[in-house]
Amino acid sequence: MCSFSTAVDFFNQVNILYGTLTEFCTPSDCPSMTAGPTYKYRWADGVTIKNPIEVSAPKYVEYLMDWIEVQLDDESIFPQKLGAPFPPNFRDYFVKTIFKRLFRVYAHIYHSHFQKIVSLKEEAHLNTCFKHFVLFTWEFRLIEIAQLAPLYELVESILQL
Repeated sequence: MCSFSTAVDFFNQVNILYGTLTEFCTPSDCPSMTAGPTYKYRWADGVTIKNPIEVSAPKYVEYLMDWIEVQLDDESIFPQKLGAPFPPNFRDYFVKTIFKRLFRVYAHIYHSHFQKIVSLKEEAHLNTCFKHFVLFTWEFRLIEIAQLAPLYELVESILQL
């Protein structure tokens, strides 16, 4: 289903894509983590930040990438030894939460920074990475359809629903 290397690959792709926008996605330009005017995401990790808080898009992405790294590095969540058991809530909590949150970064990029992506001549790479992400998450039912709403038309065109 979702191996350690698959999760790392998707994490790295999003991290690299977003990394090309860090000088344009600033707290003053993106004071909230949004995906268009309708969708606003708040951050909570359940450990240090238990109640969701509103943060700028760059801070949200920073929190997210740090949180994912902690999950990936925790061998009780992502065991790296052959035959080691995964936790019972591995798919329903860890994997689905990681992919749901990575989708939010894609949604923010498409809604807030697509013109910059085009000017940087990165749209083919973004579209290819996103298509791979959508097909993978759809195949393994990792993101609920309602959570795809900010990019539903694009997702629909990829999946040809």
